[in-house]
Order: sequence, then structure tokens, then C-alpha cells
Amino acid sequence: MTHNIDLSKVEAILEKNGFKQQAIISILQDIQEEYHYLPKEVFPYLAKKLNMSEARIYSIATFYENFSLEPKGKYVIKICDGTACHVRKSIPILEKLRSELGLSEKKKTTDDLNFTLETVSCLGACGLAPVLTVNDVVYPEMTPEKAVALLKTLKEEIENA
Repeated sequence: MTHNIDLSKVEAILEKNGFKQQAIISILQDIQEEYHYLPKEVFPYLAKKLNMSEARIYSIATFYENFSLEPKGKYVIKICDGTACHVRKSIPILEKLRSELGLSEKKKTTDDLNFTLETVSCLGACGLAPVLTVNDVVYPEMTPEKAVALLKTLKEEIENA
């Protein structure tokens, strides 16, 4: 699925970072913040503008776990599956959200690009387990029922936007 990427936004990001090769991580972060992922169309453009090889930029983008080459949803839900969350039953929450959103271990983002569902090994809020985040906002002591209610609220926000 190809999206129309407005390269003038990428140009503004490059300008802000002074077209410096050493700012590549910052540039990629800014691009990801703009598009919620790193569109493949930006790699040749960055290579030309920064006088770097596409392969080098791609290797940086794939080395850091925080970068995504796949489009992500408007709401990125991360479910913790660290020890504390796991023993307090984070997996039934994950399974419930997957079934509500029609997602699976392989398919992480809804077709309408509203939701992305990911697991993470620790969110650093073990005392509040089980925990999930929505766009980095922490929701403590979750249950499958609370997760469904949260999802309903998020869907209403999308409809009312």
C-alpha cells in the first residue's frame, strides 16, 4: 500500500536538522513522528539530500527497534508482557483486544489504520500490573473488560473527530 508522501514536510525536517548526516537519527525520528512510520519513499530522497547511501540510512532505521517501516495506527496500544504483567494475566487482555480489533500476532494494525496492537517486554510500571499504554499514556491494572471499555472510548473519539 503506497501513500502519497509530501516531501516538502521531509524537506522542512531536513532544514530543521541542518541537512547534517550526523543528525540522521533525529531526522528519522521527526519523519516517524510526522507519518507514524518511515515510508519507503523517504529513503531515496534522504540519500540524495544527505549524500548518504540508501542502504546506510535503511540499516540505521532497521537497527533501532523504535523505528517502524510499516504504517502504524492512529492509536498505538502496547501491552506489557513482562514478568509482573504476565503473572497478573496480561495475555487474556492481549487476546481480547486482538479479537475485538480483528488482529493477530502477524497482523498488528487495523486496515483503517486506526489501531496498532503490540506487545512489549516491559513498560516499567510493574507495581501497576497488568499495564498497557495508548500512545504512551499508561493505563494501569487492566482487565480484558477494562481494555474493551477503553477501546470503545477510543473508537468514539475517532468517530467524533
